[in-house]
Amino acid sequence: MAHDVIVLGLGGMGSAAAHHLAARGQRVLGLEQFGPAHARGSSHGGSRIIRQSYFEDPAYVPLLLRAYELWEDLERTSGADLLTLTGGLYLGPAESTTVAGSLAAAREWGLPHQVLDAAAIRSRFPTLRPRDDEVGLYEDRAGFVRPEASVAAQLAVAGRLGAELHFEEPVLDWSANGGGVAVTTARGTYTAGHLVVSPGAWAPRVLADLGLPLRVERQVQYWFQPVGGVEPYLPERHPIYIWEDRSGVQTYGFPSIDGPDGGVKIAFFRKGTDADPDTLDREVHTEEIAAMAERSGRDLPTLPGTFLRGAACMYTTTPDEHFVIAPHPEHPRVTVACGFSGHGFKFVPVVGEVLADLAIDGTTRHPIALFDPARSFPVGSTP
Repeated sequence: MAHDVIVLGLGGMGSAAAHHLAARGQRVLGLEQFGPAHARGSSHGGSRIIRQSYFEDPAYVPLLLRAYELWEDLERTSGADLLTLTGGLYLGPAESTTVAGSLAAAREWGLPHQVLDAAAIRSRFPTLRPRDDEVGLYEDRAGFVRPEASVAAQLAVAGRLGAELHFEEPVLDWSANGGGVAVTTARGTYTAGHLVVSPGAWAPRVLADLGLPLRVERQVQYWFQPVGGVEPYLPERHPIYIWEDRSGVQTYGFPSIDGPDGGVKIAFFRKGTDADPDTLDREVHTEEIAAMAERSGRDLPTLPGTFLRGAACMYTTTPDEHFVIAPHPEHPRVTVACGFSGHGFKFVPVVGEVLADLAIDGTTRHPIALFDPARSFPVGSTP
C-alpha cells in the first residue's frame, strides 16, 4: 500500500494526527515502538486536567475552545467516555502565576469565572483547606480527560477510517527530500509524501537535528485513600485543582474517579528530575511519597490518609514551557510536534487537527506562532 502520510509515534498527539488525517481521506501509516495506549511515555495515569482559564498564556485559549469541541466530537464518534467536567479551582496567593495568570486569561477571553476568598473556598469545598491569605479562581468548564481511553479511541477511529497502524515497531531512522520521506524500522523502509513526527519523550533523540533545548523530566503521580473514604471527593463535590504556594511550588489534584477503593490522585506540577525515557526509574520511592504526603496534608484535611500507589511518567519540556508544533525548518515534507511540557494532553484533539492541516496544506488557521521551533529561548538554554 502506498501512503500519503506516515505518523511516527502514536501516543496522544500521534494518535490524534492519525485520526484527523484518516478522516480527511489520507492513506495513513502509523508507527509505534510500544503497544497501543501504553504506559511507557506521557499519555497514561488515568486522568489529565482540562481547563480554559489558562495561566500559562492567554494565547492558548482559542486552541482550548476548539479542543473542547473536538473532545466532544471524539466521544460521539468513538462512543467512549473521555471528558468529565467537574469545575476547576486555581489557588494560591492573589499575585501568584496560578491565580493572576488564570484571572488574566479569563478576563481577556470573557470566560465565566468566580474569584473566591479562603473562607468561601473552605465553605464550598470542605475537602480543601486554603490559608487565610490564599484565594482561588473557580470555573465551571474544567474537569478531566482519560488519557489511555483517549488514545485508544483515536486509534480505533483512525483504524476504522483506513489507517494502517503498526505497533511494537521502533523507528530506526527517517529522511526527507523534495520528493517525499522515508522511514526505516527493523521490518523495512516505508515511503510517503509527508511525515508527522510526534515522539514524546524520545524527541531529543528523534529530532536531534533541530537542536532544541528539550529536557525530559521524570514526574510521579500519587494516589491516596482519604481518611473517612472518598465520598467527599466525588466529582460532583470536589473540583480538579492547581495550587501554588508562596515558594512557587504547584500541586494539582482530582476528584475520586475510580470507585470507592481507587483513592484520589495528586501530584507536584513541576518538581521533576532529569530522565532518559529508555532507562526511566519507574519505582516510586519512600522519600517521594513522604514529600507528597506532607504537602497534601497541608492542603486537604483528610489527606494523606493511606498511600495506595504511584506511577512515574515524563514531561518533555522546553525552556519557556511552550510547545513545539511546526513544519520542520529544513524539511517542508516533515511536521514536528513535541515539547508539550507537562500541560499538553488537554490539547490532543486540536493538535491532531493542526498536524493534519500542516501535513496536507502546509498551513493552519489555528494560532501556533507561539510554538515555532526557531523562536528565541531563554539565555543559557542548550540542547
